[in-house]
Amino acid sequence: MQLKIVPANDVFGALQLMVEIHEGSVAGFISPPEINGIKPVVEGLPSEVNDNTALIVESSGSTGKPKRIELSRAALLASAEASAKRLGGHGQWLLALPVNFIAGANVLFRSVVADTQPILMNTLLPFTVEAFVRGASLMEGERRYTSLVPNQLAKLAQAAEQDAFVFSMLRKFDAILVGGQAPNLSDVLALRAKGINVVLSYGMSETAGGCVYDGVPLEGVNIEIVDSRIQVSGKVLANGLGESFLSNDLGQLQNGVLEVLGRADRVIISGGLKLSLDHFEARALELAGVDEVIAISLASELGESVGVIYSGEPEVSFSPLAQSISLAAKPKQVMRVERIPRLPSGKPDLVAARALLEG
Repeated sequence: MQLKIVPANDVFGALQLMVEIHEGSVAGFISPPEINGIKPVVEGLPSEVNDNTALIVESSGSTGKPKRIELSRAALLASAEASAKRLGGHGQWLLALPVNFIAGANVLFRSVVADTQPILMNTLLPFTVEAFVRGASLMEGERRYTSLVPNQLAKLAQAAEQDAFVFSMLRKFDAILVGGQAPNLSDVLALRAKGINVVLSYGMSETAGGCVYDGVPLEGVNIEIVDSRIQVSGKVLANGLGESFLSNDLGQLQNGVLEVLGRADRVIISGGLKLSLDHFEARALELAGVDEVIAISLASELGESVGVIYSGEPEVSFSPLAQSISLAAKPKQVMRVERIPRLPSGKPDLVAARALLEG
């Protein structure tokens, strides 16, 4: 089958690509955007792929080089149908994420499956509340959805506290999916308390995007914990993974509800004590004056220690975390920045964060 390549800044072309993928006439790859009319260098892609490949996506690469993952049409459809069933039906989507990553691509594919016209934000520009609200005001579907990353949700939550119109636009959505990393729980709870349906989505490119909503697997998805890591099985899996995929995420199941504890490769040992950097970040976001935060591992006389980059108020003290979590949570180095480095997908750029602290 022919592999069709569309740059991410051609969103209408990407939407048409999803129509063709849904029809089964082509396979597709959405490349990084063109810059000043110059196409990005895309290496290692064949001109044709096997008939079981519908979409090739790249992982976010937050911890290193992105991987290319092949998804079948069946996996994309299984994900779209299971998501719609959980959310209460197919609907109209607002695109707020880059389409060359699975979350943004899913917005387009699910719009095709639903036979609805998505509202398309310019995701090549920095996310703003104003642009989001403008897009939301154009939605006319009977059911309305969007997919965000946590820093986008945080900006909307803050704006909704002060602006009744922003709040009214958020209330228009039947569901706001949030994934990519753990959000600030206080933002989620505050919005839910006001009647805004924020759905925490867990998944990855290998599972055709979010496959667990609010801790409960979608229909047709099975979750097990193997050696403390989350294992996923079901029709949503990417090609070549076999019957199940053992992720690098730590988790636990309680009464069938999944709690994601962070990535296995984001656990450090400091002075003989273990510390999840993902848990550290979640707790750091609860501190007054912290807007965004990245924690990384730094070499120290204790083996490893925490390095912190954050945006927010100056002179925030992270010492309470050492008292409430463990002594391993005492940072070796803290740097305040205007905004934390992020990848095009919206996820924190851990490699760039490390370079800032070690530079």
